[in-house]
Amino acid sequence: MEQLSYATLEIMDYQGYSLKTAPERILQFGEGNFLRGFADYFIDVLNERCDLNAKVVLVNPTHRGKAERFNAQEGLYTVYLRGMENGVAQSKRRMVSSVSRCLSPYADFEGFLQTAQNPDMAFVLSNTTEAGIVYDEVCQLTDAPATAFPAKVTQWLYARFTHFGGAADAGVVFLPCELIDANGEALKSCVLRYAKQWQLPQTFAQWIETANTFCSTLVDRIVTGYPSDEADQLDVENGYIDRLATVGEPFANWVIEGPQWVGEALKLEGSGLPILICDDQGPYKKRKVRILNGAHTSTALAAYLMGYDIVRDCMADQTISAFLTQALEQEIMPVIDLPKEDLAHFASAVKDRFQNPYIDHKLLDISLNSVSKWRARVLPTILEYHAQFGTLPERLVFSFAALLAFYTGKEISGNSLLGCRDGASYPIIDNMEVLQFFAQHSQDDGFIHAVASHEAFWGCDLTAIPDFEATVTAHWRTIATQGLAVAMKAVVAD
Repeated sequence: MEQLSYATLEIMDYQGYSLKTAPERILQFGEGNFLRGFADYFIDVLNERCDLNAKVVLVNPTHRGKAERFNAQEGLYTVYLRGMENGVAQSKRRMVSSVSRCLSPYADFEGFLQTAQNPDMAFVLSNTTEAGIVYDEVCQLTDAPATAFPAKVTQWLYARFTHFGGAADAGVVFLPCELIDANGEALKSCVLRYAKQWQLPQTFAQWIETANTFCSTLVDRIVTGYPSDEADQLDVENGYIDRLATVGEPFANWVIEGPQWVGEALKLEGSGLPILICDDQGPYKKRKVRILNGAHTSTALAAYLMGYDIVRDCMADQTISAFLTQALEQEIMPVIDLPKEDLAHFASAVKDRFQNPYIDHKLLDISLNSVSKWRARVLPTILEYHAQFGTLPERLVFSFAALLAFYTGKEISGNSLLGCRDGASYPIIDNMEVLQFFAQHSQDDGFIHAVASHEAFWGCDLTAIPDFEATVTAHWRTIATQGLAVAMKAVVAD
């Protein structure tokens, strides 16, 4: 077999969609699995369905790039989407041809800057990890390149500003996909700081503000990466060797906070893609954090103590499944200000994702740093539900009792506190201050009060919430005497 390339596709008389040539209209910082299985996949679909007619230039954000591997395959790679859709297991394949090439600014800094001279360039994508959008005052305009991602962006923008004489129509749209709040605003702030630090013309700073659009985005899709265990078999099935293949789940959601003309520029109309342009991504972030992440955090610890290790396995348990459904429909969704149909569709997709037969999502992985996760993902719903309805959401309060049970342990080994399930120890991983607190108090008679009243964990005293401590204590007693399964069944409505 030959390595994947356009010549290989021609030899094998490939009948699927491919776009060999198109203007390079998108610059992308980051060549990792996520963007290739998410944004670049969408761009390929837009090219096919909506005639976007755009190619993506990948930029290695660090020294550890894979430019040679991408260029050897002429930017081509295969995406496999596997998971549940509407309760049915699905496995789909798409050969993606939206990428033109990959370059490293460390090996070819001038080539990197030359992309700024391209009049067709209209969008800049990025996923440089949560630590990527940071300001590092060490970076200088004369670096080749600057190390920090926002500094590279500033170098690129200044090259573009200079080449086009500050023309208003030379600005671009930024669509950062880093998992931080207000990622567009954060990137713009860093760029403006570099412009000031480097004493660049004030007209450049004004051009950044007026000619360029920095959109904050919210992204959601699990992309697990290269299928190393089955790569050889997949190559045989495809008829070509692909060293850039990546695997993801069918579900995806991309919320872009920006003007509607951004969607028009991307030719989204009629695409059928899960991409939304809106004025405020806040409600959609709340939907994701409360429904997806909140569902994980409120069920995972109890499910683990009930003997399960993998998310999809615990979803087959009728009690856990009913607990999750009732928590979503009766306690979480009622306090989210979005249309009921929208929330119901998202919640249904979440349950499909939890049952994905192709992803072994470990409950212990979900359990990492559960104290801060519970505070961010579950507690706000409890507070809003109580304020709105005057009662406590029973299942979410139960999840706090399950957290206490999971975090019960007295021995710290290395970076973890040791819990016990069915006579075997398991690692509880969190900040050391958290672990030390639980190790000190989990054997005390006043354990529940000590944890619930510890404001440093929750940002407030949970014992001040009417009936909270009493309700948790009742659940705790049932857990201690009859086990998690019986205790959870008791809070599941008939």
